[in-house]
Amino acid sequence: MIVGISGGSGSGKTSFIKALKDLFEVDQICILSQDDYYFPRDHQVIDDKGISNFDLPSSIDQNAFVRDIQLLKEGHSITRKEYVFNNNLATPRQLVFHPAPIIIVEGLFIFSNEELMKLLDLKVFVEARDNVKVIRRIKRDRIERNYPLDDVLYRYQYHVMPTFEKYIKPFIQEVDIIINNNKSFDVGMKVLSAYFREYLRSKT
Repeated sequence: MIVGISGGSGSGKTSFIKALKDLFEVDQICILSQDDYYFPRDHQVIDDKGISNFDLPSSIDQNAFVRDIQLLKEGHSITRKEYVFNNNLATPRQLVFHPAPIIIVEGLFIFSNEELMKLLDLKVFVEARDNVKVIRRIKRDRIERNYPLDDVLYRYQYHVMPTFEKYIKPFIQEVDIIINNNKSFDVGMKVLSAYFREYLRSKT
């Protein structure tokens, strides 16, 4: 089963997926993130202020992402160099992904890719209010990615929000499950984990 999980930047989808993964054995779930498929900075679109825009579908190697999902589905393991968001303080790892009964693919643009949408058996959208998302984005980019505050705020206003309105929000009508994460995703976690356990039982 291939499960697509998306949501706006700062919605908490990465935290949700990490918590979900912890509920299962390593051989039961494989998680593949679009974050590790970003093109290098010199391949990104430059805006009118000379700032690289990483919040566009073209920022990501969509073909490689879909190819690797298909390889996992066919039972092949794949390797990918970790993307560290141009953080000079971080050292990228060589990531290895093994096929599993449940393959979770996550990212901003998984629902706007028609070829990828055809591969998904279940579509999940993690949602939160705009003010909650921007606070989470600031905390994440300042701490985890070492971005200056002014840069974080500029990107949110001119890159993140326009992208959300055009490439992410419209697909909320096409998903199977919407998880409210304004305060907690606990209820959504219980629903989805129960569904996964039932699926795994049906395969034994």
